[in-house]
Parts: sequence; structure tokens; C-alpha cells
Amino acid sequence: MFISPMLLESTKDPFDDDSYITELKFDGIRLVLSNFNNQIKLYTRHKNEVSSKFPELLNLDVPDGTVLDGEVIVTDADGSPDFEAVMERFMSNKSPHKIVYCIFDVIYSNGQSIASKPLTQRKEALKALGINHPNAFVLDGIKGNGVSYFSMVKEKEIEGIVLKKANSSYEIGRRSKNWIKVINYDFTEVLITGYSRKDIKFLLTYQDGTPAGMMEFMPKSERRKFHSVKKLTSETEDFVFIEPIPCKVKHRFRTKHGKLRLPSFVSWRE
Repeated sequence: MFISPMLLESTKDPFDDDSYITELKFDGIRLVLSNFNNQIKLYTRHKNEVSSKFPELLNLDVPDGTVLDGEVIVTDADGSPDFEAVMERFMSNKSPHKIVYCIFDVIYSNGQSIASKPLTQRKEALKALGINHPNAFVLDGIKGNGVSYFSMVKEKEIEGIVLKKANSSYEIGRRSKNWIKVINYDFTEVLITGYSRKDIKFLLTYQDGTPAGMMEFMPKSERRKFHSVKKLTSETEDFVFIEPIPCKVKHRFRTKHGKLRLPSFVSWRE
């Protein structure tokens, strides 16, 4: 049985509030695990069944009538989540990467929805399952301490944290302010050197001329400004190239090939 997962709102800065539970935000693939009729099925947040992608989770020892929410990750040599590695593993079962299912919530227990119960009670129900599996662990979280936890995350270059209202219910299929993510962004100055003909993506280049990847997000007002000042140099069937325009972007670290991951526009630079 698929349950559409609860989604997060975002905020720029972490905060300290003991009425919240603070968890790591894992850089992986959101995964809902459902065990009904004694058959485990795995779903992405978009309702795609991916049970065959992660066969090592199909023997997870949880009672019939259980639905879990979590994130599948692959860790690097330092123990930090590696998004590229988990995507490689997702694309091929032959990949050598070992996955870990980080379970942070339980939505159904013994065939009954417990979504309306407070997060603290659902955490207790999750612990009571006694999950013991080489490819899974249960995430407890800590009370408050969002600021210091985020500082640790920045130091270790992890994606971010999630602050969850301790008494919140599980809001199926909704984005809620009761769950708030704080992303550990990097900021980099780059050059826009072109854009797609459909005006969806912008080509980015580092100051030394090496490719920095492509950016999709730019506010409409800034897009209008961009198109008012751009100077074309050449074009192909798919892209229009321009004289470089400097800007500052925020992004989630770099890929193994040195490209910016999920860059988005911040400001223009002189």
C-alpha cells in the first residue's frame, strides 16, 4: 500500500526550540516501505514502485500492516551520504555500493494508521519494532539544539537538518510547516555563458573557463533583466551562447566531476 509522504517546508536559518526534534537531512532517495499481506513493497515519493531496485530490503523484519518512511543513502569513505553513489546504485543492482535505509517514521502499525498520533509517539512505535538489519537503521533525532546541530552539519559538509514539531501528526501527502528543512548551501561566483533555447536552463562556467554545470532556477524578474542585457555570440540547435555575465549562485556542494549540484541564482555581480 502506497502512502504519499509528508513533505518539508524550508527556512534559511536553524533555531533552538525544545518543542522540536532535530534530525539529519540525508542526501538520498525518499523511500516508503509497505508490508501488507506479508509482502514488502518499496515506493518513491512519486508512487513509483522500486522494490526490485533494493532487493536487500525485502526481508526487513517488520510486522504485516506496517508502513515506514525513510531515506535510502550510500555513504562515502568518511561516512557521509554520497548522492551520486546512491543514484548509481538506483540505476543498477550490479553496483557495488551498499545501501542503508534510514528510517525516521512509521505511518501504519498493525494495519492501522497512526498518522494522527504525535511524532514522539510514532518514534516510540518505530523503536518498538526492534528493527535489526544490516541495511537499515532507525533515526531517533535529538530534542532541540538546532543551531549547534547545524554547525556540526556544516563542519562535516552534510546536506542539512530537519526540525520537526514533536507533537505534530503525519500529514499524508502534504507539505507542512511542522517539518522544516535547513539546507547547508555553498555559495560560488560563476559566469553565465549561455542558455537553452526554451529558456529553461543556463550554462554556467567557473572563472577559469571550466564548465560549472547548468542552472534552472532564476526568478522571473531576474530572467527579464538577463534577457535585457545579454549579448549573443553564437548559437546551436539547442543553446544560445552569450558574452559571460557574472553572478553568484547557491548549490549543494559539487559532483565528483566538479560541477555544481542544483545551483540556483542568488545575485548579479559586477
